[in-house]
Amino acid sequence: MLMPIRTLGDPVLKTPCHPVTVFDDALKRLAQDMLETMYDAPGVGLAAPQVGLSKRLFVFDDGAGGPLFMANPEVTGREGEIIEDEGCLSIPGPFHPTPRSATVVCRGQDLDGAWYELPAEGLLARIFQHETDHLDGMLYIDRLDEQGRRSVLADLRRFELGLEEPRKKRGFLRGEVE
Repeated sequence: MLMPIRTLGDPVLKTPCHPVTVFDDALKRLAQDMLETMYDAPGVGLAAPQVGLSKRLFVFDDGAGGPLFMANPEVTGREGEIIEDEGCLSIPGPFHPTPRSATVVCRGQDLDGAWYELPAEGLLARIFQHETDHLDGMLYIDRLDEQGRRSVLADLRRFELGLEEPRKKRGFLRGEVE
C-alpha cells in the first residue's frame, strides 16, 4: 500500500524517533508498504518519519544489495568526507552539494530483531547517513550553510510555483551514476 510522504514543514520530520521494540508481522507489512512507497516516489531510502511514524527504522535499496530494512541504526566508523548533490523525498525537487562521511559502518536490526552490520561507501554510505538523520529529526538542509539552505528553499519555491521544473538527479534517486 502506498503511503503519503510527509514534506518540509511537517513536525514529525523534526522530531527524534522512538526505538523499535516489537518485531512482528505488522512491522513486516510496514516495511513492505514503505518499500513500495519508496520505489514509487522514486527513491533509494525512506525513513519512518517520512511516512508520519516516529519509529527508528528505514528501508533502502542502493541498487546493489537489494531492498533492505534497518531498525535502531547506529552509524559509526565515519572516515573521510565527500561532498555530492543530495536530495530528499520530503523536500521534492531541489538537490544541493551536501557534505557526508565517505565511508561508514551502520549497525541495526533486521525484521526479526537480529543485529547486523554493514560497512558502506559511496551511495550506500550517503543513504545510511541521510536516513539516520531523519530518525534524529534532521533533514539534509540542516547540514548546509545558510547560503545552501536558502538556495534549496528558493529552488523549492520556484518548483511549487511552476516557474521551473525540478532537475532529475537519477544518480541519487536510483543509485545510478550520472
